Amino acid sequence: QVQLVGSGGGLVQAGGSLGLSCAASGSIFSIKGMGWYRQAPGQKRDLVAQITTGGSTDYADSVRGRFTISRDNAKNTVYLQMNSLKPEDTAVYYCNAAIQPLGIPTVYIYWGQGTQVTVSS
Repeated sequence: QVQLVGSGGGLVQAGGSLGLSCAASGSIFSIKGMGWYRQAPGQKRDLVAQITTGGSTDYADSVRGRFTISRDNAKNTVYLQMNSLKPEDTAVYYCNAAIQPLGIPTVYIYWGQGTQVTVSS
């Protein structure tokens, strides 16, 4: 069984920084793309940043230049460093990953449990 477990987040003042991490565990053959999404109350879940196996990255316009996504393939972990945080960054942040489980010739999308990030003004 494969699962993603996220950590980090919390409460920070505007202009501050926070870091998130998310580790994949279980019977994993390979991990393709990994990413972070966020969902504010009453809003849909939106892509924040994503990273390929090779390290190519893409960001939402609203976070580009402030957030940095990275991954450690040896640890099956994806990170999100968030700097210069704004109140509008307040949301539940979810990690996701495209994973091929061991012994199964199919790639599935897995989601972490979500972690709250609150930025006060």
